[in-house]
Amino acid sequence: MKSRILFSLFAMLLMGVSILSAQKDPMVGGAAMFPTKDIIDNAVNSADHTTLVAAVKAAGLVDTLKSAGPFTVFAPTNEAFAKLPAGTVDNLLKPENKDMLTKVLTYHVVAGKLSTGDIMKLIKAGNGKAELKTVSGSSLWAMAHDGKIVLHDEKGGMSTITIANVFQSNGVIQVVDSVLLPN
Repeated sequence: MKSRILFSLFAMLLMGVSILSAQKDPMVGGAAMFPTKDIIDNAVNSADHTTLVAAVKAAGLVDTLKSAGPFTVFAPTNEAFAKLPAGTVDNLLKPENKDMLTKVLTYHVVAGKLSTGDIMKLIKAGNGKAELKTVSGSSLWAMAHDGKIVLHDEKGGMSTITIANVFQSNGVIQVVDSVLLPN
């Protein structure tokens, strides 16, 4: 009888721990990402996304990414932007290059709320390759490599999802390790 009670208590304790861990907000760039906040309100707190936030502001996309959406944002880190040729980011942030900056940023956004599970289902349905239409009007291709989702851009570049399924009130952020470039 005592062992049954202990077993029941142990099972309830484990369930409580798993529920608490499932409710924990994911950390991105040293900051908790809250599912009750929108994409912008979470992104501004990530130390890993200061370049992206500056670019979104320069392109005038803040209001769009604060709207109802839903959006899937493939969010490049500061390190991802640093991989671009020297001067590229500074050049894109110039007011005269706002159209090109907007095109690059909107190439990282897909309408809808796509979890990595959703993307994997699309990859499977596409026999190993899923075409994702971006809000810029161009396509990204998603493929699975070694259990990870790798995005392929129109220029032949690749970017891997490194932090998955950061759910927001108006979509989901998928953190990526390289900037994707449209034609």
